[in-house]
Amino acid sequence: MLISMTSTPPAPTNDTRDRILDAAERLFVENGFDGTSMRMITGAANANLAAVNYHFGGKDALVQEVFRRRLAALNARRLDELDRLEAEAAGAPLKPSRIVEAFFGTALELAADTEHGGRTFMRLLARTYNEPNAFVRQFLAEEYAEVMDRFLGALFRALPEVPRAEILWRFHFMIGAMAFAIAGLGGLSELMEVGPQDEDPARLLPRLMSFLLGGLRAPLPDAGLQG
Repeated sequence: MLISMTSTPPAPTNDTRDRILDAAERLFVENGFDGTSMRMITGAANANLAAVNYHFGGKDALVQEVFRRRLAALNARRLDELDRLEAEAAGAPLKPSRIVEAFFGTALELAADTEHGGRTFMRLLARTYNEPNAFVRQFLAEEYAEVMDRFLGALFRALPEVPRAEILWRFHFMIGAMAFAIAGLGGLSELMEVGPQDEDPARLLPRLMSFLLGGLRAPLPDAGLQG
């Protein structure tokens, strides 16, 4: 039986794909998107450029898949939790605290996962919020569209006496607070003579949730600021 010397080599395995995604995710956190080269990713993943092109087709598609593989599951969980709460409410407005917990609590639980990459991914997401990248921000806006529409709609119904512009501002501030906390406290601690020392992600959830709910319940600003 003759064996062709020009046979097509076997396709890279899913293990290779996962190594590339893990390496890219970690390096994007450390260096940012522009500061991470394909050579750095392939070196960290013990893969070659052909494998990256086979699985992703290029760096832009790789960046998207790094986010999509975890963000899709996170957003699905958020929507499932909101569906459950709305089913229990049977048409009545939800308590604002339950809405906030469903959106932010799920993210903070993922940030507490130090064994399966959740912590690394949430740090990447936080860095993206703090360091805008037009390409990534546009992609994330599309990925978040349904989730933001559902959760903001729930907050509008839960707080009919609060101007919608004020709810948007507060939600914006809450996302910023979460992103800053998840990104790491080291930078803040360096600016303060005595900074927070406990960075255990498992203990971050109750601390930050208490802060976020306090912000949501804060008195409205003067009428002149609500426009």
